[in-house]
Amino acid sequence: MSATAEPQAPQRTRSDEARSMLREIAESSALVIVLAIVASLLLGGILIVLADPDVQEAAGYFFSRPADTLSAAWDALSSAYSAMFAGAVYNANAATFAGAIKPFTQTLTVATPLIFAGLGLGMGFRAGLFNIGAQGQIIIGATLGAMVGFMWHLPVGLHLLVAILACVLGGSIWGFIPGFLKARTGAHEVITTIMLNYIALNLVAYLLTREAFQRPGSNNPQTPVIDESAQYPLILGSQFPLHLGFVLAIAAAFGVWWLMERSTLGFQFRAVGANPQAAKTAGMSVPRAIILVMTIAGALAGLAGSAQILGTQKSLTVDIAASFGFDAITVALLGRSRPVGIVLAAILFGGLRASGPTLQVQAGLPIDIVLVMQSLIVLFIAAPPLVRFLFRLPSPRVVKEVTV
Repeated sequence: MSATAEPQAPQRTRSDEARSMLREIAESSALVIVLAIVASLLLGGILIVLADPDVQEAAGYFFSRPADTLSAAWDALSSAYSAMFAGAVYNANAATFAGAIKPFTQTLTVATPLIFAGLGLGMGFRAGLFNIGAQGQIIIGATLGAMVGFMWHLPVGLHLLVAILACVLGGSIWGFIPGFLKARTGAHEVITTIMLNYIALNLVAYLLTREAFQRPGSNNPQTPVIDESAQYPLILGSQFPLHLGFVLAIAAAFGVWWLMERSTLGFQFRAVGANPQAAKTAGMSVPRAIILVMTIAGALAGLAGSAQILGTQKSLTVDIAASFGFDAITVALLGRSRPVGIVLAAILFGGLRASGPTLQVQAGLPIDIVLVMQSLIVLFIAAPPLVRFLFRLPSPRVVKEVTV
C-alpha cells in the first residue's frame, strides 16, 4: 500500500533569510522607532551623568548625602540637553531673533545631504538591495560638480543647473556600476559598493595632487572655490547657512514618494524587493529593476554631493562626503525607508550633528557624546527585538502560510 508523502515546505536559503532580516529592520513599527530614539537618549544621558566631574565628586559621599549626587546628575543632564536644544533648534540666549533661529537653519543645512542620500538608500532597501555605496556616490558626484564649478565659467542660472546635473551624472554612474554587476553577474551589491567607496576616495585624493585641481597659493589638498554662479543661493540671506539645496531635497522626497507609491515603475521595484521570483513570473525584468534602482539611488547620492560642494563647502577636499553616506543608512532605516520618515530622521540627525559644538562649549562635554547617541540609535534600530525586550512590547504576530 503506497503512502502519499506530505508536501514539504520549501527550505529558506541564506539569501532569503538575509532579505527577510533586512525587510524586518527597514519596516520596523513606528512605536519601535520612537522607543529606539528614547532608549538612545536615556543611555546617552547615563553616559553624560557618569562623565560629569561634579557627579563623580558627589558620588564619593553618596550614602551620607545622596541628594547632592542626584542634584548634580540633574544639573548635568539639564545642562547637556538644553545645550543640544540651543545648538540644534532655538537659542533663547541669542541677542536677536535671527541669532535665535540660526541653529535650526544649521540643522536643516546638515540634514540636506542626509535626505538626498537616505532617499536613495531607502529605495534600495524596498527593492531588496542593501546599497551601502552612497559614500562613494557622494564623492564622485561632488567631484564632477566641482570640476564644472571652478573649471567652467557659464552664465548665472545655467552654471548652477549644469553643475547640479554633473553631480547627478557622477552619482548615477557610480550607482550604475554595482547595479549592472549585480544584474548581469550576480555580484553582491554590498561587496561592490564597498569597493567603489574606496575607489572613489582614493580617486579624489589622487586628483587633488594634480595641478589642475590645486588651489593656487595653498599647500592643502583642495580645489579652487567654485564660481559664485555655480553655488546654491541662500534662502534666508547671508546670515543663515540654509541654501536652495534643502528645497530641492524636499522636492526629491516628494518625487521619490510618487515614484514608489504611484507609478508602475515603483510598483515593479517594490515587487522585486518583496519576491524576485514572483516578479519575474509576472513578466517583470528583475535585472532592469536592479540597474534602475541603483542608478536612481546613485543620482540622489550625487545630489547629496551637490549640497556639499555647491552649498556648504564650495571647494573639493578628501573629506567632502564626511560620513554622510554611512549616516544615511541609519537615516533610511530610522525613516522605515519612506520619504516622510527619511526627511524627519535626517532632520533629527542633522540636529544631533549641529548641536555638537554648542554641547562642547556650553556643557563642557566632548563632542563624541553626539556620536555615541547616533551609534546607539543604529544599535537599537538594527535590533527591534532588543527594543521590544527593554520596553516589554509584545512580539509581532507571525502569520503562518497554510498549504492546501
